[in-house]
Order: sequence, then structure tokens, then C-alpha cells
Amino acid sequence: MNIKSDVENTHTIAVLVDNEPGVLARVIGLFSGRGYNIESLTVAEVQHEAGLSRITIVTTGTPMIIEQIKAQLGRLVPVHGVSDLTVEGPHVERELALIKVGGTGEVRVESLRIADIFRARVVDSTNESFVFEIVGDTGKLDAFIDLMKPLGLLDVSRTGVVAISRGTGAL
Repeated sequence: MNIKSDVENTHTIAVLVDNEPGVLARVIGLFSGRGYNIESLTVAEVQHEAGLSRITIVTTGTPMIIEQIKAQLGRLVPVHGVSDLTVEGPHVERELALIKVGGTGEVRVESLRIADIFRARVVDSTNESFVFEIVGDTGKLDAFIDLMKPLGLLDVSRTGVVAISRGTGAL
């Protein structure tokens, strides 16, 4: 198989950092200063006792750009580890979205039917709207949102991708 080095691919990168003020700004500054795009960004403390947080970044670039990003992230002082989950083996990615859909009558019935197919849960309901919670990969969420648009999509809130490697390895 011939792999082109100028083809842009999406990568999910996990970064273990000190949980302290300014770290996220430094990571984001690295991306913006070099014109790299961040498609998704999530941050959360993962080891309270050790004071560590995990930043999960979804970005797109050529293999050379991705290698530059990983190298530059690794050189930041508060970074303890960088892992490109996309190339380092099997991993699990999930995203959560809250999706508000308006409508009455048959529109309500149809939105509930589609939600059932996608295993979305109703987390709020009024006489004129539903708020659905859906968890899955980005493609699943995109498909659900696309189907809700003609039914009266009112609002969307997404968490961004979180990811973790499969098996016993850790970042």
C-alpha cells in the first residue's frame, strides 16, 4: 500500500499535563501560532493526587504536520506525555451531545422514533420540545443531528471527543 505524505488525516492526540493555570492556553497557543486547526478539544483532571489533567485534541494534518505537533507538544514544560491514539493502536472514542428539537404532533412522534433508533435518551421534555442526550462516535452524532434538522432542530451542545487506548497500556 502506498501512503502519500501530503494527504491530510484526522488524528486524536491525548496529552497528559500538569493541572495548573495557563497550561491549556500554552497548548492552544502552540496550535494557533502555527496555523494548525483544532477540530475538537476536551480537558479534564484525571489524577487529582498527582495534579494531572488530560487534554484530548482532534486535529487534521499531513503526517509531517502531525509529527511536528506531537514533538512541539512534548517539548512544553508542563507536558508529561503525548500519545497519538490514531496511530498507536486500538482506541475508543466517544462524544456526548445534548440536542434540542421542537415540534408537536407527528413531528414529536418522528423525533422520538429516530431517537430510539440512535439510542438517544430524552433528558427534558416540554409540550413543544425535547432535549435528547446521545453518546457515540462523531459520525453517529452528526447523523442524528442531520436527521433532526428537518424536524425542528433548535440547539446543539457537544462535549468534543474523549478517547482512551484499548488494553492495559496507559498514557
